[in-house]
Amino acid sequence: MFDWANDPQFWVGLLQIIWIDIILSGDNAVVIALACRRLPQHQQRVAIFAGTGAAIALRVTMATVVTLLLEISYLKLIGSALLLWIAIKLLAPQDEESGDGASIGNLWQAIRTIVIADFVMSLDNVIGIAAAAKGSVLLLTLGLMISIPLIVFSSTVILRFMGRYPWIVTLGGALLGYIAGEMAVTDRAVTGWIADHASVLHTIGPILGVVFVVAVGKVLAARAARPA
Repeated sequence: MFDWANDPQFWVGLLQIIWIDIILSGDNAVVIALACRRLPQHQQRVAIFAGTGAAIALRVTMATVVTLLLEISYLKLIGSALLLWIAIKLLAPQDEESGDGASIGNLWQAIRTIVIADFVMSLDNVIGIAAAAKGSVLLLTLGLMISIPLIVFSSTVILRFMGRYPWIVTLGGALLGYIAGEMAVTDRAVTGWIADHASVLHTIGPILGVVFVVAVGKVLAARAARPA
């Protein structure tokens, strides 16, 4: 029987997973805060905990197959497009709805957005976590479960600042655009061509993602502000 309590390699791996997730939790905290900012205050905590828990559970599953997933061409391009769509949707103004039905619907939309965005953004991130776990499902699960409070705390803090400083919302959307651009130029289907013909895309690709998200978000905001 494996005595994990007395195995120093187990604890080293656990600390590595927690540290990796602390470093990588910033992006996810931004997504969670963006997705929850339109919810009533009493539902924000529910969405944060539910969305984070579901996203962590998804990461545990992903980590067992992520290496194979990332070998599939065009997967990152698809993920990049999906993340751009999420970023624009989070920046776009929405009509305020009233009533319990609308409130519940928005809660589930926020949770769904958190899970989808975390899935897309974690395709690269969980490689490091899976490597640190060295095939141990117990180690992987423990490390990610311990990281949940860190992500919840970070997203709660960011959410409070978003209420005071609206420009943080735009900054969060720009961050997602940057990640989407970075994903697109590292897909297996295009890395060879980029290396041979357009290596500058590795630098400007993420910047183009930022410009695209912010520009489209501003256009949608301007349209929404126009009188009917």
